[in-house]
Amino acid sequence: MRLYSGQVPVVASELQTLLTEGGDLEVTPENLPEVEKDIESVLREFIRLNRELVDESRDLIAQRGRGSIGRMKRKLAKQKGLDIVDDPVGYIINQLIETFFHSHFVEEVYSLDREMRRKMAPLLKKHMDVEEELDEEVRDKIKNLEEGSQAWEIEYEKAMGKLKRTKKLED
Repeated sequence: MRLYSGQVPVVASELQTLLTEGGDLEVTPENLPEVEKDIESVLREFIRLNRELVDESRDLIAQRGRGSIGRMKRKLAKQKGLDIVDDPVGYIINQLIETFFHSHFVEEVYSLDREMRRKMAPLLKKHMDVEEELDEEVRDKIKNLEEGSQAWEIEYEKAMGKLKRTKKLED
């Protein structure tokens, strides 16, 4: 599950609409763009933290000469008290709810936390599961090559890069 920086404005807009039109948040019309910016800031911070954990993991693995980025990332996140690896959607939702309660642009929060979680989780998961869709699309484009060959690997990376640029998903 991954969130790309190119997705942030779309996800923020959809979340803001979902929660304000659903009656979960009371926001004056002139403050709707500000609430959207609050949501964007949470999403961008998630991306930044995730990138920071990956970079630190790579550095530590390079120093040691062995290890798994996933395991190292999980260990670093646990040390920092972040549930960003095991439950990224839950982490983002927790941060968003906290932001809504402290935002000067949200007049009132009407729904319980669990109700907002139930509404936000499917939307976030939909946008964060884009990696599998990209992989499937790329594999369809290079199906004439033998999977696992050097040519396949090279074409896969090229096609994935092009597709990410086309869909504005590159970080």
